[in-house]
Amino acid sequence: MKDTLTSANQAVLPHILVVDDDDRIRELVARYLREHEFFVSTAEDASQAKEILSWAEYDALVVDVMMPGQDGMEFTTELRERSDIPVLLLTAMGETEDKIKGLMSGADDYLSKPFDPRELVLRLQAILRRKPKPQSVQKETRIGSWLYHSLRHELVDGDLRVKLTDGEATLLETLLQQVGQIMSREDLSQACDMDPDKRTIDVQVTRLRRKLEEDSNMPRYLQTVRGKGYVIRTEEF
Repeated sequence: MKDTLTSANQAVLPHILVVDDDDRIRELVARYLREHEFFVSTAEDASQAKEILSWAEYDALVVDVMMPGQDGMEFTTELRERSDIPVLLLTAMGETEDKIKGLMSGADDYLSKPFDPRELVLRLQAILRRKPKPQSVQKETRIGSWLYHSLRHELVDGDLRVKLTDGEATLLETLLQQVGQIMSREDLSQACDMDPDKRTIDVQVTRLRRKLEEDSNMPRYLQTVRGKGYVIRTEEF
């Protein structure tokens, strides 16, 4: 692992962990991010990344998909079982189905190689802006049997607690500001500061439904309005 900058700088700059088995790409990405006011650490594979994450905290991860051992998607899926830290996947696989698979693994964004480093910076900045503003919705909102805690990004039903990622929480809170009103994919993309590709919103909705709905194939609360977008129906607590 390689860190630069002073501890004083570290305290004010977003801390990013870059995980890539290609030494050249890993260091190029790290150097570019450092030049654009990120505090950066690096790991050469998923195993080393997990070791680092056991004792250090990060604002976001940049993870290569094609790595020996545990690949980036498998690593992200495992990470999501215990953490909601934002993940941006890097991959040479640019097909739509690959992107959807990456987002479904729990990633917050997906960037295909080769990419413009400036786009990487913009994507990371967008991810870091997604943290929902607690004052924008009620601290607690009833959604069926769930009680959503906006401060903790958590769904609670008795003893059952389900943590949302920042992306999922941003989407849910955006919809909660317009309860009962249809929001188009374009409006949601803009409000959530997400990739304008409509499939990105669709995947985030699918992930959120799996946590929110008893049967995600027959949603009661987060519903699709054909040809128009999505609407949330809820009871306020």
